[in-house]
Amino acid sequence: MKKEFVVIGLGRFGGSIVRELVKQGANVMAIDTDSERVDEFARIATQAVVADTTEEETIKSLGLWNFEHVIVAIGEDIQSSILTTLILKELGVPQITVKAQNDYHEKVLLKIGADFVVHPERDMGIRIANNMMSNSVLDYLEISNEHSIMEVKANESIAGQSLIELDVRAKYGLNIVGITRGDEIMISPNATERIQVGDVLLIIGADVDINRFVKKVIQR
Repeated sequence: MKKEFVVIGLGRFGGSIVRELVKQGANVMAIDTDSERVDEFARIATQAVVADTTEEETIKSLGLWNFEHVIVAIGEDIQSSILTTLILKELGVPQITVKAQNDYHEKVLLKIGADFVVHPERDMGIRIANNMMSNSVLDYLEISNEHSIMEVKANESIAGQSLIELDVRAKYGLNIVGITRGDEIMISPNATERIQVGDVLLIIGADVDINRFVKKVIQR
């Protein structure tokens, strides 16, 4: 069976989610109060609806509690975002992901039961800043307030060393959970695997430890 999602708010963020979910083969109901946006996504989503999701009866009439995952991607209207999330939670939607405008918005969303809160603008800014700071940092994904996953390109300073010799767990409190070498991807690589120049290391750990590793080892 295809996975089924609802995306509420069809701005740049919500719209991109709709397109990607459909591309991945999911059924998607797209909702917005703007009829022009809904018309745009009528050709893309499984179903596109003009609706105000701050009204409980509207959400009930659409049967949104029957969907396994609802994404609230409402833009600048924080009140509508909070009210929509609260109603969805009270109706028993299994999983709710919400776009937050700021940290205070996030705190409220988590208190009323949002399962996952995203900050797309902030997260993209962090990614870009990390990439600018080092040519060796290829990608960055925040997984909590203090922990991240980072893709780092290996250079001559660590080439030839095995993972056990590099010993990032003991020295930096990090874990190398994957290595990409050309078209080859090694998940949970063997401790005896020797690093080659150009390898992409997938590192997970606390932000302070990752930054320390990149500055002392990768950028030296």
